[in-house]
Amino acid sequence: MTNYSRTRNACYFTNVIMASIFTLPPLLFVTFRETYGISYTLLGTLILINFCTQLFIDLIFTFFTKYFNIKITLRVMPLLTSTGMFIYALVPTLFPDYAYVGLVVGTAIFSVSAGLSEVLISPVVAAIPSDNPDRDMSRLHSLYAYGVVIVVIVSTVFLRVFGTENWMYFTFFWAFMPLISFVLYCTSPLPDVNMNNDSKDGKKKKHKGMFLCIMCIFLGSAAENSMTNWISSYMENALNIPKVVGDVAGMALFGVLLGLGRTLYAKYGKNISNVLLVSMICAAACYLVSGFSQNVIISMIACVFTGLCTAMLWPGTLILMEEKFPNPGVAAYALMAAGGDFGASVAPQLLGIVVDKVTFSEWAMNLSNSISLTPEQIGMKTGMLVASFFPLMGIILLLFMRKYFKKKDKTEVS
Repeated sequence: MTNYSRTRNACYFTNVIMASIFTLPPLLFVTFRETYGISYTLLGTLILINFCTQLFIDLIFTFFTKYFNIKITLRVMPLLTSTGMFIYALVPTLFPDYAYVGLVVGTAIFSVSAGLSEVLISPVVAAIPSDNPDRDMSRLHSLYAYGVVIVVIVSTVFLRVFGTENWMYFTFFWAFMPLISFVLYCTSPLPDVNMNNDSKDGKKKKHKGMFLCIMCIFLGSAAENSMTNWISSYMENALNIPKVVGDVAGMALFGVLLGLGRTLYAKYGKNISNVLLVSMICAAACYLVSGFSQNVIISMIACVFTGLCTAMLWPGTLILMEEKFPNPGVAAYALMAAGGDFGASVAPQLLGIVVDKVTFSEWAMNLSNSISLTPEQIGMKTGMLVASFFPLMGIILLLFMRKYFKKKDKTEVS
């Protein structure tokens, strides 16, 4: 019997490293704004490019799965990650007068790898024989969260010691890490992944239930990534917390709670439908508190606890999908990844636009004269209130899904 423990560990390590792709840019938003004069809208566009590129990859796999050699693609994936990160790090050298262009190019390349990772790693882990597949899936996503913590702490310490003007050097460090994944994949046995796209599977994917799952992961991803991508800037500019404190006490703790929520589910979790509903309710409450409260400590706690509240929204929806549609193929995972990536691209970009629009609006100027907040702080808090829309809609959707699947299960039994 083939031992896939090394393969599973390779997938786990890859998810840890993938955290650098999503965590580094938000950590550097303020640095890019101050150094290159890039607006919040354009910074939000980098996130949009990241997730839209992933969305494009998701859709390709949805419709053209049979044309890909999954094992070769999985092994090439880390090389793309390294290439994109190296270009990102070389922005001051290759694009001294057009820094934003360099950031866009680097982002687009490593985003292709991120898209491949989302489409392939989950079905590979699901295909490995296991006594508890839900535990393995939850652990996979929890390690991504702990990767966020590692990236935040290492990067924050580096910037504190060597200065933000040397940001490109630790980016080189993260660019080398995916090469370890490349070696692991090349020296590990890879399981056969379900590639079926027959008519039976096709009917399942077209089923209303699958569409509801895609909508759920869209809203869950939007709720998670709104905070993931803006917590660093929000802490620094809206709450006036020093960057090093905001990144460690804010973004790192967010990542710890994100990972903790997934770890706890991996060990004790059950009734994923209930977990998703409670998560959406708590996430909405956190966004509303962070947006309305003028108390720095309360706002910071609300931001951080969003990590725990949104922990299971992405992996939990995958678990729910696997429960309702047994033995899904790669195309099903690609569709789910597409929904998640769409949410992760729309939400942070929307926040960037809202922050810019409100900050420079006459309304914010007038309001700042009557309350002890600057127009930029008002813009940031307005962005948080807008972000609460996603988990609020998620609550409504999940209540409908519970009713729908309950009715569907009764119909199938009868």
